[in-house]
Amino acid sequence: MGNGALNGAVIAVAGAGGPAGRAALRRLAEAGATVVGADNDPERLAEAVDAARYAHGGATVTGETVDLLDLDSTRDWAARTEKEFGRVDGLVHLVGGWRGSETFIKTSLDDWDFLELLLIRTVQHTSLAFYEALQRSERGRYLLISAAGATKPTAGNASYAAAKAAAEAWTLALADAFRKAGGGQELTSAAAILVVKALVHDAMRAERPNAKFAGFTDVEDLAEAIVGVWDRPAAEVNGNRLWLTEKP
Repeated sequence: MGNGALNGAVIAVAGAGGPAGRAALRRLAEAGATVVGADNDPERLAEAVDAARYAHGGATVTGETVDLLDLDSTRDWAARTEKEFGRVDGLVHLVGGWRGSETFIKTSLDDWDFLELLLIRTVQHTSLAFYEALQRSERGRYLLISAAGATKPTAGNASYAAAKAAAEAWTLALADAFRKAGGGQELTSAAAILVVKALVHDAMRAERPNAKFAGFTDVEDLAEAIVGVWDRPAAEVNGNRLWLTEKP
């Protein structure tokens, strides 16, 4: 097991059942963290937790079905995690979703309603629920995974880009809260944004063997970048966009 900055840390992962969540659970466990995953799909969450435990025997990896669209449920998850493990040192937000349209004028506002819940409301709930625990930590980190499209939206991605931009703004406000809570002292907690063009994993490559996925970030590389945030001082990452792809 790891003996670096994450050794003994307690990290919560929202959206742990997807491909990026699975990679994050494994890499965080390898780094020595206790990992607490949440997803709204109990079957895929159980598979992700089992895979991380199998890959790293002896690692503490747990999973809990949580409705992140319900603030009270999210707060209960945060409180249970801190009570059981004594602290929370990180929240990795991997809840995703995408909807787009052929043109701007064909944008469906139903897509916005869907994405607002998945990409914004879950960020609001997890940040509010975990803020105090992360502020108490000596190495607290809130990490949002975002997309380059939030910085340079395209006509057919209006709803998605706008939702991602709003989630980024909320996360930057959280970063300012950490800064102000520090009272001018050295920061111990931080909120940061990891920016990708899009994510790719082995199953996608198998389905589209001729696709190049240019500029995409492999979920394993994303997991490595997530772990790497704890190697950097809080003041260095707080309120920053950490680019894993070329800036648009």
